[in-house]
Amino acid sequence: MDFNKIGELIISLLTQFGFKLLGGIVLWIVSQKLISFVEALIRRSFRGKATSVLQGNIDATMINYLTAFVGITLRIILVVALLGFFGIPTTTFAALLAAAGIAIGAAWGGMLSNFAAGVFLIIFRPFQVGNFIAAAGVTGTVQEIGLFATTLSTPDHVVAIVSNNKLLGENIHNYSINAYRRVDINAQLNSGVDPRPAIALLKEKLPQIPHVLLDPAPVVEILEFNSNSTILTIRSCCHNDHYWQVHFATNQAIYEIFTASMGEVNIQNPSP
Repeated sequence: MDFNKIGELIISLLTQFGFKLLGGIVLWIVSQKLISFVEALIRRSFRGKATSVLQGNIDATMINYLTAFVGITLRIILVVALLGFFGIPTTTFAALLAAAGIAIGAAWGGMLSNFAAGVFLIIFRPFQVGNFIAAAGVTGTVQEIGLFATTLSTPDHVVAIVSNNKLLGENIHNYSINAYRRVDINAQLNSGVDPRPAIALLKEKLPQIPHVLLDPAPVVEILEFNSNSTILTIRSCCHNDHYWQVHFATNQAIYEIFTASMGEVNIQNPSP
């Protein structure tokens, strides 16, 4: 047995493997740098740009979605390329990856549906961060649209985390899209009281309430008659941020006007 030849063969193999290993390390480092550059380029390209599809600036959450997707895809391609570089059959790896994807999809079906719902929330934008909405039994201001859940801050300062799939699957009331919101309050007059003076006083008082819009103008009309007396409907508009201020101030104005001139008053507040 020629140990010299065996030694030379081992040295040759180690040298080849060493060069391959070194080349693989260099390829990994350079590729990671390129992937990071691509991710940064995506962020810079989309941040602050307006598109006709989304009708405004591209949401930061959508940028994160896109950047993460591109980064993960490129890294998977890099791993497959490295395996091929070292002579490992990639078809087996691809089959294992597909099987793992099916297994993960079956086990995390709910999580993946929430992820998909989050993507649709970002694309179709029924609401954005900062909007005041009511959906899935929760009313509050949107703080964050996450990968799997959306965070809302309720008016009583409670943080509610709602799954994206539940949000997308139910009706969404967005109070922040329109320029104003209407405040509806019904008030019942005492029996036998003439509604015309009350209507005149309320029409004079409503425009004086802070944050009540003059266009569209406040409305005070007879809503209906019942066995007791007449019911008036009082409607005024304001920005959503001032809804409850105008609501409470209108109740106070109705109480003061009615009790000062007509005695007791029965105020009925329809559900906002």
